[in-house]
Amino acid sequence: MVAACVAAQAQKTPFTAAEMMKLKRISEPSVAPDGSAVIYTVGEVDVEKNAQARQLWISPLAGGAARQATSEGRNTGARFSPDSKKIAWISTRGGSAQVWVMDALGGNAKQVTKLATEADGVIWSGDGATLVFTSEVYPECNADDGCNQKKLDAEAKSKVKARAYTSLLYRHWTEWRGKRVKHLMAVAAEGGAVRDLTPGYKYSVPPFSLSGGGDYAVSPDGKEVCYAADLDEDQALSTNWELYTVPIEGPSEGQEALKISSSPGADAAPQYSPDGKWLAWRMQVRAGYESDRWRLVVLERETGKLNVLTENLDRHVTGFRWHPDSKRIAFTVEDRGRQQAMLIPVAGGGTRALTQGAAHVDDLQFTGDGKTLVYTEVTGASPTEIYRASSAGGAPVAITKLNERFLAEHDLKPLEEFTVSGAEGAQVHSFLLKPPAFDGLKKYPVLFLIHGGPQGAWGETFSYRWNPQVFATAGFVVVMPNPRGSTGYGTKFTDDINGDWGGRAFEDIMAVADHVEKLPYVDAERMAAAGGSYGGYMVDWMLGHTTRFKAMVSHAGVYDLPSMGGETEELWFSTWEFKGFPWQNPEMYEKWSPSKSAANFKTPTLVIHGELDYRVPYGQGLQLFTALQAQKVPSKLLVYPDEGHWVLKPQNSLLWYETFLEWVGEWTQKK
Repeated sequence: MVAACVAAQAQKTPFTAAEMMKLKRISEPSVAPDGSAVIYTVGEVDVEKNAQARQLWISPLAGGAARQATSEGRNTGARFSPDSKKIAWISTRGGSAQVWVMDALGGNAKQVTKLATEADGVIWSGDGATLVFTSEVYPECNADDGCNQKKLDAEAKSKVKARAYTSLLYRHWTEWRGKRVKHLMAVAAEGGAVRDLTPGYKYSVPPFSLSGGGDYAVSPDGKEVCYAADLDEDQALSTNWELYTVPIEGPSEGQEALKISSSPGADAAPQYSPDGKWLAWRMQVRAGYESDRWRLVVLERETGKLNVLTENLDRHVTGFRWHPDSKRIAFTVEDRGRQQAMLIPVAGGGTRALTQGAAHVDDLQFTGDGKTLVYTEVTGASPTEIYRASSAGGAPVAITKLNERFLAEHDLKPLEEFTVSGAEGAQVHSFLLKPPAFDGLKKYPVLFLIHGGPQGAWGETFSYRWNPQVFATAGFVVVMPNPRGSTGYGTKFTDDINGDWGGRAFEDIMAVADHVEKLPYVDAERMAAAGGSYGGYMVDWMLGHTTRFKAMVSHAGVYDLPSMGGETEELWFSTWEFKGFPWQNPEMYEKWSPSKSAANFKTPTLVIHGELDYRVPYGQGLQLFTALQAQKVPSKLLVYPDEGHWVLKPQNSLLWYETFLEWVGEWTQKK
């Protein structure tokens, strides 16, 4: 029996980056209210075409074979109608992204919109009569498609491509701001004239997501729309999202939307209760702090009374869903590298766990009768699949098993975890992954992965960009520390990174390294460290403050804080973290800038950056590479002209993994 198990293990295919591309990537599930089925998006990578196809699949909720519902174009964001008889979604099958509707079995597809400015993010009204979506229009045109088409044509024909701005946030993420903004639109489910619900707005509605999406909703009676908007003039400095309501017919002449929120922080992701009496959303209370704790709040619509349901819960509420009885709300909460679901009464009080275990749960939905909870689940060793469970409790049952065979044929290991004492005695939690066919009598090289954010965390999730299983397959013991600044460990632990980027977090990581290098299967002379974004910053900081690592990888890392403070687009981030602009608080910017320790750089370093990265502009990577090369430190620069903060194109991703592993492998091999 033992010999047979060993033979089976040996026959498994190594989980390389190329193999990872074969996984089916499930997202955006929508449950039919009658409990018959769930529709979802499946992404499949085509390496040769250097693209990811996205099609819709349907699975019976009771179990059974999954069925592909679309095959033409790119298809996303499917949503069942309230009566479960129709499905609305966004498709490019007609040549551009538009709203389509088909029947619940996936047939009789009909195009609903034909807008020159295209469509995105479609949802149903509670009565099923109207579809609400977004479209990027010229503010002076609103929903006038002829006007928008004329301006699009003029822009395309113009030989002048210069840009002119008189305000900040002139570019964002990977794009320069153009003349169009996102407006909220409505159209009859059967088609017809499109009306603009936010006419004349010069800022996008909803804004780019701080909350994770879902930032507009329609009341159950189909008469009112609630949406999030940031109307502050200083767009680059403001996180003051507010919630507004308008009639679904759109505002009348001279009518302004009604503001219903008042927090100086962000108010986002509104959801009406099924009975229409309540409106719930997620709220932050600190202005300008994008990583402030998200609280779950409910507004009694008749009285205007607001109640913060999770004020005493020192964790982020990451998402939520109303129970069909309108008396309870299910929500997800991040805790120690995991995300689970809980249930709380709308009047407040004690919570009850809906899910449990070593996994990351998301996308909560109930069937219309409230008896079944449907959700997605992911771990560090398995990508997203969809599950159902009795809302009263009980073992979950997998609805989808699209990657079951693939996982059985490949050798992926579960994450392990440990905790050490870090700076000021704080407990620092980390995940660890051992290589396949691990032998406790051998000594392995170590790869430390430093997460971004800095208000982020490693956990039981499955990443396609920094996949620890791929690194472990290459022969490394992979260590993923959650130092100061990490989320899921309480507000103070997260806030301790503010104005202290290279302080306690660095000490925490060094404490983890002290623990790891003493493990009997670790070769302390062959340790490497890598990180992206803030993780890249920490790698740059470590370059000037320790020589214990044999190799470094800095991806999209912040290198020179003063210049970063003038180049980045979301200025609320740097002004919060460093208490103002570089000229207002130069001492703090200088203190925590890795560039000030460049004379100490000695560790061989791979520098990776995307030219379309406007969050951490690629000049940061160029400056780092210059400092390394000028001092004859072994170094390599990998620049992507067609990528931003993340490397997303399949062939670019494969080159990223290849270059990364060649670099750390070269410097950590046995001499």
